[in-house]
Amino acid sequence: MHILEIPSFFPPCGGLFCLDQAKALSALGHEVRILSNVQLGATLNTKDYFTLPIGRYEHEMDGITVYQSYQRGLPKVIRYNVHRWVNIVCSMYMDYTKKYGKPDILHAHCAKWAGFAAMLLSKRYHIPYVITEHLSKLLFEEEFGPAPSDAWQIPMLRKAYNAASMVVPVSEELVSDIAAYFGNNYRWKSLSNIVDTQFFAYKSRPALSGRSFRFCCLANYWPLKGYDVLFAAIMRLRQQGLNVELHIAGKDTDSAECRSQIAEGMKSYGLLDKEGVRRLLYNCDALVLATRGETQGLVILEALSTGIPAISTEAIPPSVRPSEGCVFVPVDDAEALADAMKRAMSGPQPEGLLLSEHVRQFASPEVVGRQLSELFRSIVPSSSSI
Repeated sequence: MHILEIPSFFPPCGGLFCLDQAKALSALGHEVRILSNVQLGATLNTKDYFTLPIGRYEHEMDGITVYQSYQRGLPKVIRYNVHRWVNIVCSMYMDYTKKYGKPDILHAHCAKWAGFAAMLLSKRYHIPYVITEHLSKLLFEEEFGPAPSDAWQIPMLRKAYNAASMVVPVSEELVSDIAAYFGNNYRWKSLSNIVDTQFFAYKSRPALSGRSFRFCCLANYWPLKGYDVLFAAIMRLRQQGLNVELHIAGKDTDSAECRSQIAEGMKSYGLLDKEGVRRLLYNCDALVLATRGETQGLVILEALSTGIPAISTEAIPPSVRPSEGCVFVPVDDAEALADAMKRAMSGPQPEGLLLSEHVRQFASPEVVGRQLSELFRSIVPSSSSI
């Protein structure tokens, strides 16, 4: 089957979930490429805005061909930037088909705006499309305001959901979570994001005797991620005389604002690449995530895959909460978070190999790739029998 992946976000602005799924589908024998137009901001991506290539070109990422463009966004003209982004994607699609032919199916990541572009291409060229949705209600609220909202974007995105052959939320709860904006009058089937279980493989940790217990948090320094609650929980533990460390990494964790909140026993690393994330996980004994809102919490699965337990909040949707190795506490409750972390430090450590195997069974590239492949075949039954 010829599959064209269209991400709404892609490096250097996130979106590697698209590459992970492309690699998984390619490994099953499908013909898979990525068409990516990344909007850069002069203030948010200043260096990239002026240094990344201008024009369209192809390059390889982990064996996947990416047809790439970088769009320079204009400040404070959102509607213009959106329509320009969509038009560029549609134009790139026409160029793509001249070289590679018409895909059997389009796989858009997030309705905003890859899903909308895929809808226009579907109508114009009679090709089915699927939307994998990653964005949570909290992220939509930041842009559109509380629901019900009269934001001009909402009718466009609702049309994209309703016309899709299938919408694939990364958790069952996401459908009801965003229904206040977009309704739920569309076909959907939830599937997990992929964890690179071979890369985030199990590794044993040194014995705890005679050293600090090391927690890590891998999250951008945003209010949504609850760092204020996490820092308060760590301070509670240290005030009790417990030998504990906190290692944090993610965008802006090395900012002046974040560093001003860091106390003794805490260390920040800024934004890490995939190798850096794994290295940090291998050097820690447990992951902690004080999040106020998640669609899945992929970093929890990556931690479990390496063999360490995780502590998070009830913001993680119940349908995607791991059944082993993870404890959940109320949102915005530093005392409950600290108590859970204390129990993790003093209690018996879970069997890391079992945690890793549990993740592999439902989130590995092989498992999710096969599920996506079967879904696409149900939509395009006349395509390859792969």
